[in-house]
Amino acid sequence: MLDSDHRSAVGGRKILVVDDNVELAEALAEWLEQLGHVVRIAHDGLAALRILDDFIPDLAVLDIGLPVVDGYDLACRIRERPELPNLLLIAMSGNGEEAHRETSRQAGFVAHLVKPVDPDCWRALVEEQTAGQSRPR
Repeated sequence: MLDSDHRSAVGGRKILVVDDNVELAEALAEWLEQLGHVVRIAHDGLAALRILDDFIPDLAVLDIGLPVVDGYDLACRIRERPELPNLLLIAMSGNGEEAHRETSRQAGFVAHLVKPVDPDCWRALVEEQTAGQSRPR
């Protein structure tokens, strides 16, 4: 468990986690909630788009290998939504080759993480990417 001092130092962002691996998505969401974030989970791209109708996150973590609508296509659909101009996207994939990282950059992701992701890496990335953002609305 994380202590409350660390939680308050990081906390308070709205985050969408999209991964078809239910256990991984739930574990990541639980961990982010322990840090003080408000988290929603989707297990496919279409469910993620439905969640975005009512939940405007500061940050979205998208699995690249999603069924039906993969993470790259989902990122494109998210970028088309006018209410989400500043949404930060983080790619999560089992593949870390440079070509995949470059594709993620071109799709508008601010980071490309390779599974399994170290918790300290998550913490640093969330802190870095949300440092200048306002608290949840």
